[in-house]
Amino acid sequence: MARRRRGGGGDSRKPTTSNHHHQQQSPPQKDKKINDATTDHDNIHGDDLKKLNKPITNKKNWSCIDSCCWMIGSICSIWWFLLLLYNAMPASFPQYVTNAITGKIPDPPGVKLQKQGFKAKHPVVFVPGIVTGGLEMWEGHPCMDGLFRKRLWGGTFGELYKRPLCWVEHMSLDNETGLDPPGIRIRPVSGLVAADYFAAGYFVWAVLIANLANIGYEEKNMYMAAYDWRLSFQNTEVRDQTLSRMKSNIELMVSTSGEKVVVIPHSMGTLYFLHFMKWAEAPAPIGGGGGSDWCAKHIKVVMNIGGPLLGLPKIVAGLFSAEAKDIAVARTVAPGVDIFGFQTLQHAMRMTRTWDSTMSLIPKGGDTIWGTLDWAPDASHDCVAMKAKKNDTQVAGQNGKGGFDGSKSVNYGRIISFGKDVAELHSSKIHRVDFRGVVKGHNFANTTCRDVWNEYHDMGIGGVKAVVDYKVFSVDSVLDLLEYVAPRMMKRGSAHYSYGIAENLDDEKYEHYRYWSNPLESKLPDAPEMEILCMYGVGLATERAYIYKFSPPIADCYIPFQIDTSADGGSEQSCLRSGVYSVDGDETVPTLSAGFMCAKGWRGKTRYNPWGIKTYVREYDHAPPATLLEGRGTQSGAHVDIMGNFALIEDVMRVAAGATGKDLGGDQVYSSIFKWSDRINLQL
Repeated sequence: MARRRRGGGGDSRKPTTSNHHHQQQSPPQKDKKINDATTDHDNIHGDDLKKLNKPITNKKNWSCIDSCCWMIGSICSIWWFLLLLYNAMPASFPQYVTNAITGKIPDPPGVKLQKQGFKAKHPVVFVPGIVTGGLEMWEGHPCMDGLFRKRLWGGTFGELYKRPLCWVEHMSLDNETGLDPPGIRIRPVSGLVAADYFAAGYFVWAVLIANLANIGYEEKNMYMAAYDWRLSFQNTEVRDQTLSRMKSNIELMVSTSGEKVVVIPHSMGTLYFLHFMKWAEAPAPIGGGGGSDWCAKHIKVVMNIGGPLLGLPKIVAGLFSAEAKDIAVARTVAPGVDIFGFQTLQHAMRMTRTWDSTMSLIPKGGDTIWGTLDWAPDASHDCVAMKAKKNDTQVAGQNGKGGFDGSKSVNYGRIISFGKDVAELHSSKIHRVDFRGVVKGHNFANTTCRDVWNEYHDMGIGGVKAVVDYKVFSVDSVLDLLEYVAPRMMKRGSAHYSYGIAENLDDEKYEHYRYWSNPLESKLPDAPEMEILCMYGVGLATERAYIYKFSPPIADCYIPFQIDTSADGGSEQSCLRSGVYSVDGDETVPTLSAGFMCAKGWRGKTRYNPWGIKTYVREYDHAPPATLLEGRGTQSGAHVDIMGNFALIEDVMRVAAGATGKDLGGDQVYSSIFKWSDRINLQL
């Protein structure tokens, strides 16, 4: 049987003849089963056996989700690994690496002066400017449920992204009263945290506060005079008693320390503090009842940082068309923002035109200060011939020798021009049609404009055409323009602010609070021992005048005027870029506005400074960060970044420790502010 099994198994695939098949006896049934099994086994020993012995794998395609998960996992792993290394390394290692790359960084002013033995002496009062102070919600509509005492302005601005229309509604003030709308209460954040950082990682006062702490300052001798920067200056007292709180805190610090305070206003805070000084002296109920000697008893020095004392051309563009240079360029790049129903600029206009504080920044002094259609004091500014950064802190060009003067004149006095050609023509060749008194015409916009409030929908085609046909506007005519296009806004503003030049400062009308924040319509306090320093950055292109165009209707709701970003000077020597003429300044405040009062208006005994308060001009020439490790820079002259400028911080700390403006070296000037000031024919 074994032989048959072997034969059946081994020869089963060999063919046999039919005779042999018939002669061979058929095997039993059991042997047949064995032969079949053997045959199957032999067949498996082929290529199929290799396949069966191979491990079975499920092949899966790599999807996009898998790639994303892998990438996120890798980033997280690397992050945690670096974090572990950072916590494990010595504390001095990051500084060692920084020094190896950039060289040894000088000590911050606080450390430097601490080593030299400086100590806290005079209490310090900080007065923040517009938009830099935090605002929180105390009462709101249902769309803001769960946000009691949460910041709506400052911090992360999370609610702006989550519920933008509700946020705009709560950040707007009442269009008639300039106070809270019904059912809404937004209030300023209190304490040093109110304006130390504007947003996460973006410092305002934090660096200065930290350096002052090095020589002994703390909250008992530092006070942040936070206020609701949306309100008119007098309304901060009417609604919140902010001026009274500031006066009480200053009196408390003076009585407990035995020293007068050093006041450090920034940006619009300089105008707010001018208003405060007049309010503190004025009799109740309009003022604080402190008497004419209150400032003399309580204030050592006022150190204005980046102060728009004579206003901002930039605010004119903001009120007129809700834009400035950066916004105009962005709209050119992404015009769809205003087409597809977002109405971003209309919402911004609706909100900002209810902020009465913005009207305090409208340029003051009219054509006498800012120039006529064919003349401006800073017309010879050269946008290319920027001076090299000075390594010393000595006076440079204080007699007008240093600066940016060039040969080509710019018509800066034309703050708004409709068309580049109009901006360059002599005024005698421009045919204008006066817009004042022109009937505005019928509403050409859909009634849905009422949902995004602005006053352009009341003007009609006739009103818009009248504005365009006037062609060029100086500062004097810009006031009439704003009253024409925004009558409700300007009606509120005229009750709180004035923008002229006083004829007789002894006139009783100038005792009204609407004149207090205009240095050309008010006197400095009777405090001859007090000092005023005008401290600001220079060397940066700053908006001064604009080229506009008519914007034809593209939607039911739209703003009919736009900065013409196609208008360009055509060469590197030109001051015209993207429809904006630039001049020397700190990117926000022109040098003329920041420095004129200390350089001329208040210099010596004048009718604006009858008691001879000493004034000093301290300019800080801008230098960009040397490396990325330097952050926003320690030598920046930019409007907000200057708050981290080491030279400025050191000047502030020395004064707070007892120094005077003369001890700092007097005037420190890099621009042509004295030369430009001399060109202004102002009665002193």
